[in-house]
Amino acid sequence: MRRSRGPVEPGSIVDERSLTAVSGDQVAVPDPERLIHLQFRRFAGCPVCNLHLRSVVRRHREIEAAGVREVVVFHSPTEELAPHTTDLPFAVVADPARRLYAEFGVERSPRALLSPRAWGPIVRAVLSGARNVVRGREHLPSTSPHGGRLGLPADFLIAPDGRVLAAKYGEHVYDQWSVDELLELGALTDTRTIGRTAEGERQVVSDE
Repeated sequence: MRRSRGPVEPGSIVDERSLTAVSGDQVAVPDPERLIHLQFRRFAGCPVCNLHLRSVVRRHREIEAAGVREVVVFHSPTEELAPHTTDLPFAVVADPARRLYAEFGVERSPRALLSPRAWGPIVRAVLSGARNVVRGREHLPSTSPHGGRLGLPADFLIAPDGRVLAAKYGEHVYDQWSVDELLELGALTDTRTIGRTAEGERQVVSDE
């Protein structure tokens, strides 16, 4: 795949690579047997990221049963991520140099936090995160997180042959595919590529 800061469109091809997860396991992207849901988050302990990932954890068996493997990328170093990922049932990858972010065109912007659509999730995330920290279920993030706080999320669904089947670039910190949207996309992608029209409507492009 071209290495550019521009957006990656459905139909692009992702080069084969092996990523090292925080656990030390090697993660093949693309996966020769399953779809890959490659999602880009922010920093270790990010409350909004944790709010979303808790929904993924709750339904992880559903996701796996649909033939989708979760791979989650953070722009924090491994040593910062490790305490936050012990109980996660999927691969978490540290990318402190932001090489994957650059390759997939995932950006930083003040609108990550300034968009009014982000404010409700931010409040929910901080409150639920505080409860989980008190209960010992989560750890506080660094007061000065590596890579800053202005990262935007992004989602990519990658086929075993490396094709990007669907892509979403978040407009604010909590703008990502829900689990329901991911499962719906996965069910549509046996032989098709899902893109977005200029109006934002879903568009399915057949390989035939």
